[in-house]
Amino acid sequence: MKKTVALHNLGCKVNAYELEAIQQLLEDRGYEIVPFAPGADVYIINTCTVTNIADRKSRQMLHKAKKMNPDAVVVACGCYVQAAGEKLEEDTAIDLIIGNNKKKDLVDILENFLAEREDGGKPSDAECKSFLVDMTHNREYETLSISKTAEHTRAFLKVQDGCNQFCTYCIIPYARGRVRSRRQSDVVEEVKRLAEAGYQEVVLTGIHLSSYGLDFPEGEKETLLDLIRAVDAVDGIRRIRLGSLEPGIITEEFAEAIAAMPKVCPHFHLSLQSGSNGTLKRMNRKYTAEEYKHKCDLLRKVYGNPALTTDVIVGFPQESEEEFEESRAFVEDIHFFETHIFKYSRREGTRAAAMTGQIPEQEKTKRSHVLLELDERRRQEYMEGFLGKELEVLMEEEVEIDGVHYWTGHTREYLRVAVLSEENLMNQMVLVTPARIHGKDCLM
Repeated sequence: MKKTVALHNLGCKVNAYELEAIQQLLEDRGYEIVPFAPGADVYIINTCTVTNIADRKSRQMLHKAKKMNPDAVVVACGCYVQAAGEKLEEDTAIDLIIGNNKKKDLVDILENFLAEREDGGKPSDAECKSFLVDMTHNREYETLSISKTAEHTRAFLKVQDGCNQFCTYCIIPYARGRVRSRRQSDVVEEVKRLAEAGYQEVVLTGIHLSSYGLDFPEGEKETLLDLIRAVDAVDGIRRIRLGSLEPGIITEEFAEAIAAMPKVCPHFHLSLQSGSNGTLKRMNRKYTAEEYKHKCDLLRKVYGNPALTTDVIVGFPQESEEEFEESRAFVEDIHFFETHIFKYSRREGTRAAAMTGQIPEQEKTKRSHVLLELDERRRQEYMEGFLGKELEVLMEEEVEIDGVHYWTGHTREYLRVAVLSEENLMNQMVLVTPARIHGKDCLM
């Protein structure tokens, strides 16, 4: 009888991509994918460790899975697993621990475990319980691929893994390892398969996307720009988006090159973290606020009015009132479309965790609210600038708004747009001239 598997993802788009690839490997072996609800034979949770909250959510989902079916096999994989290491073996809710760079082997590991269980044998810890690789020395890019995604119009593609930056607050280089890049030819083949399946938009993602190709040997060097050009040449793909970028990759040459490719969407997430140079230095970020602003200016020079989004951490150790005000004023001055605000999370094993001057949680919350209010105001201002203009929208789903059925999709700038239509507009490019804003984030 076919075994049933329930999947749950926590964290970033790279994690989501990896779990979709695991799902396809399971389906290819005859497993039935079912909702994350009571009754499944196997539960696989792809965990995240970017913050303490992510760790807690990972533990909660693992325990929830075991409660839903105490006889099920609970598989923990991903970054929380990698960072926590073998101490997770003490958690009785978990049957299999599979670290990063072992996800491609998950189905084989699972089948061996199930076979031994059905034979009445008890798998040994060394062989069947914990499968972890030392990511600090691993240089292998883990090959996973997809031919379809949960979305029907837009496909996320993982093209890079790992990070060499070691920002003082970040645990991810320890969980994901050093920079490892996927071969351009492999990426292009996957993009072609997705185009043939009807996808019109692809998003290139990675843990540190800007570092794509840095690990390739001399004589075989390829850059992110080379990869974008190769994807741009694939017939059937009409839009290319880029995942989070480091400011350093934005040069005049890079900006002009991507602007010359009409498929590349004018939507860029440039990671900021702070607008104060003092805070940026303590974070070990590799730029100043002034240099960051210059990168935004370069993109606006070639695109006019691109959607610029960012991340900001509030309450980093020793962040004074003056530094926070510098950061707030900088964010206000840049006029981001969206700002994702995070309260600093103390991660054991990072340099920032050992710093003096840790900020009280109450103060972090207060600073977060200040930036959230600014974010809402700036988002509305940016959206208002598109009212009355003809926009190209890739339609994605039918939804109900105030009791009325609409089709919604996104513009090239990633603005959400709703359209009244009795036709099935799924995966169609439609020209729309919005007249108003509904709620906080939808043009109509």
